[in-house]
Amino acid sequence: MKVALVSEGTYPYAMGGVSVWCEQLIVGMPEYRWDVVALTVDDGARPVFGRPENLDRILDIPLWGPRPAGRGLPGARRARPRTPRPGEAFLGAYEAFVGALLADADDPAAVRSRFIVALRAMFEYASNGGDLVGGFTSNAALSALVRAWNARRTEPALTLADAVEASWRIGHMLGPLAVPPVRADIVHASMNGLSALVGFAAKWRYGTPLLMSEHGIYLRERYMSFLEEETPGAVKVLVLAFFRLLAEAAYHLSDALAPHSAYNRRWQLRGGADPSRMWTMYNGVAPEDFPVAETEPDVPTIAFMGRVDPIKDLHTLIKAFALVRERIPDARLRIFGGTPSGNGPYRDSCQSLIDDLGLSAVATIEGRVETSVEAYHAGSIVALTSISEGFPYTVVEAMACGRTVVCTDVGGVAEAVRDAGIVVPPRDVTAVADACVSLLADDARRRRLGRAARQRVLDHFTLEQSLDAYRRLYDRLLDGGFLGGHAPDGRRLEAAAA
Repeated sequence: MKVALVSEGTYPYAMGGVSVWCEQLIVGMPEYRWDVVALTVDDGARPVFGRPENLDRILDIPLWGPRPAGRGLPGARRARPRTPRPGEAFLGAYEAFVGALLADADDPAAVRSRFIVALRAMFEYASNGGDLVGGFTSNAALSALVRAWNARRTEPALTLADAVEASWRIGHMLGPLAVPPVRADIVHASMNGLSALVGFAAKWRYGTPLLMSEHGIYLRERYMSFLEEETPGAVKVLVLAFFRLLAEAAYHLSDALAPHSAYNRRWQLRGGADPSRMWTMYNGVAPEDFPVAETEPDVPTIAFMGRVDPIKDLHTLIKAFALVRERIPDARLRIFGGTPSGNGPYRDSCQSLIDDLGLSAVATIEGRVETSVEAYHAGSIVALTSISEGFPYTVVEAMACGRTVVCTDVGGVAEAVRDAGIVVPPRDVTAVADACVSLLADDARRRRLGRAARQRVLDHFTLEQSLDAYRRLYDRLLDGGFLGGHAPDGRRLEAAAA
């Protein structure tokens, strides 16, 4: 069997939970052949993972090129390269596409259908040599967008500059439709959004079944990313409408959906997914790779393991640690994990916060470690204060090491932890601090919960259980046998969250 595994900004070019999961599937299923389709920023990415023997090809799809000239330059006249007027077939599809983006939500199924039909027409246009970015930013298309906007909306205003910006973005994001469709027995998208476009193309050209996993909530995270982005309101409206309809289209067109938590499953159902094609598939770890920590640090220590990223909300963790120090004066905070490209300013803000709170001697940002086990063993407890997650490996890995966790109630975190740790509301500094203090000050409770955490992983979240479930789901996809909504290894995985 040949599986084409699709990633966006992750495997094999970046570390993180999705990348770990991708490698687990490929290495853990040596009986399958694999292609990886990687959606990247440009063609300058370099792998950070070794290449497994059963990985035949890595197919890069660079999505982005130079931004439209003139954006952000006050008084500068926008210079836009001239593009040929696209044909009537493209313009008809484009007008339907824009109509779906701007449509009222009174009949979401009808709007989704119009969007999918228009998207397929875009695929056919690109397959015949059409330039999607050129078509989207052509004078004819921009005029159609402005007319449609003015007919349906009054606020915010759509300037020509904003129309170009939104069209340029969406045209580039449709890049997976403009490359030859991948040939495989199954396309497995690691997340929703742009990765799903690779599966759409293979389905439309070859009838290839599409399986979509979802680690985090792709659409929710796109909305969250725009909260801090200095983007004109009209551009946000258009781009987020595109992401919303794309997510709904992926739920509709996927032959099977494998949400990584019941939380993800609920979002998919709200997006119109068919429950008869859904199987909850929890991430798993190999317990032998995460040995139980036999000792604890000499002083009470909170450890964090993960990338330095705003979505991890390290500011809340640092502020909570300042409160912990008031009650446990010898406590320490150790932050482990790399800083992705572009996140340097956020790391600097974390260090500045540490300095401003007078914690420089006891709270450290230590960067990458050789193994994540080293980080988990370095803490008396492990904390995760994210504002968004799917089903995070760091929580399950820490639990496998017998460490008690304090986590925020986002994504599938509560499903993983249950009564083997403490779950608190996101961005609640006081709740995080109180939970950490309660564990650091009570040796017996901390160690009892640590033992329970290890056992919960052994019962529900091992790598062997996860891989066996995917094998059965792959076989079902090829056989066309969809008989209900339980995980393909029975009710055990579904019951883990109960």
